[in-house]
Amino acid sequence: MLMLIRHLLSIAALPFVVTVLVPIWLMRTNNIALTLGTTGSRMLAQAGGLLLLAFGLLLFASSLRRFATEGDGTLAPWDPPRRLVVRGPYRYVRNPMISGVVFVLFGEVLVLISRPHFVWALIFLGANFIYIPLLEETGLRQRFGDSYVEYCRHVPRLIPRFRPWEPQDR
Repeated sequence: MLMLIRHLLSIAALPFVVTVLVPIWLMRTNNIALTLGTTGSRMLAQAGGLLLLAFGLLLFASSLRRFATEGDGTLAPWDPPRRLVVRGPYRYVRNPMISGVVFVLFGEVLVLISRPHFVWALIFLGANFIYIPLLEETGLRQRFGDSYVEYCRHVPRLIPRFRPWEPQDR
């Protein structure tokens, strides 16, 4: 029960704010309404957006489950995994949770056909281009040492591999 509470708090504090609260605020302040496209290209963009949303949610949920079951931690920086997670989506890319959130944000851009949401998605992406290598990866190298360095040699930060990495010692 405590683990469930830890995960719910971390989800409420981080991805929920980024993917739900900020986008709703953007919709309200910019008078954007969710409407079905009236042209073929808009409907196609919205369908693509729904696919991005679904893929992003699946990637995020899969990553979160791995953190809970294999890492014994949450996505929150104040309650990180205690064990290095290198299975599931982490075999393809080092930051699948962030990738999932980015897919959700760009899915929202396409579903809403919204420039303010596009700017928000770019801001979030840019912030993570800075945060991940400077702070997150530094902390992971300190916590997990050579195992994390070896993992970084084989798995890219943001652009997924085509084939999954197979750790030799696991």
